Amino acid sequence: MAGIERFASGGRWEAGFGYARAVRAGDTVLVAGTTAIDEDGIVRGLGDAAAQTAFALDKIAAALAQASTSLDRVVLTRIFVTDISRAEEIGRVHGERFRAHPPVSTMVQVAALIDPRMLVEIEAVAHVGP
Repeated sequence: MAGIERFASGGRWEAGFGYARAVRAGDTVLVAGTTAIDEDGIVRGLGDAAAQTAFALDKIAAALAQASTSLDRVVLTRIFVTDISRAEEIGRVHGERFRAHPPVSTMVQVAALIDPRMLVEIEAVAHVGP
């Protein structure tokens, strides 16, 4: 399709579940729910919500770079957590990354993520251009 680009990270579920890590449609980049699972399928930062948040945001930054944008162009994040009592540690990392250019954001508790060792999943929407 003209005007739409899809970007893969080679993540464990992308091909099997039929989704892209990021999609650029015009001046908008949408990044799929991103967790702290690495390229080898290992969940990083076990038991550490802050570390998992940082890892997920690093993966989001890499996806945005593929699509010619960056974290400072993010306009929305959605943060899904398995334990809302950890909101402060998750929010602290999010705040450090976005302090200069804060997006709108939502954090909600969910019953579970795809792997029970995952504590955080983050989606992002960014703008490309001036």
